[in-house]
Amino acid sequence: MTGPLPDPFADQPDWAPQPPRPLTIVPATERVELRGRRVLVGLPGLGWRGDLRADDRVVQSARTYVPVIPEHEWYRAEADQVEVFAPLVPVERVWVETIGSRPGADGARDTGIRLVSLDGPAHRAPTPVFEADAVTGRRVVHVENGLEHRDLRAVTETYSGAEGDICVRITPEVEWYRWAWRGQSPTTLEVPVHLLWIE
Repeated sequence: MTGPLPDPFADQPDWAPQPPRPLTIVPATERVELRGRRVLVGLPGLGWRGDLRADDRVVQSARTYVPVIPEHEWYRAEADQVEVFAPLVPVERVWVETIGSRPGADGARDTGIRLVSLDGPAHRAPTPVFEADAVTGRRVVHVENGLEHRDLRAVTETYSGAEGDICVRITPEVEWYRWAWRGQSPTTLEVPVHLLWIE
């Protein structure tokens, strides 16, 4: 053979998967569906608490509240069909995670120090798992064939898979939490790190 080897990716410049759409955080006072959605609660200038899920709005004495449940309790209630305690939080103190739109081609990722406003909760853009220092227990997005699979947790750190890929094992969040409340080991899937992002 005389000449250079052909580039296998020459006809496929976008062979690497696109990152998932980022999360956008909007006030619960906007007209967004709440049942089962991830929410943050807090006060501007004070701070924010996450890993919570919401139920439908409730109106009491002309005020609107959102029942807010710790995420592990929400999954237990849904999986086992049991009642759980949900404190009512004033709607103006609740913010909802929604899926944003994909950034343009010039959308560079933040690096280094990033200053945010304390007027509302902020969220970073998805981070490739291979850039993270630790992933076990983190929320991840698996992007496969252009589809985003969310509500997943990493159950291992990165390791060398059987075929030489650097991989992480993931599980659906309901199984992640069931592991805690029942001690039942989750079913996991081995995924190469180039298909995973931290949410």
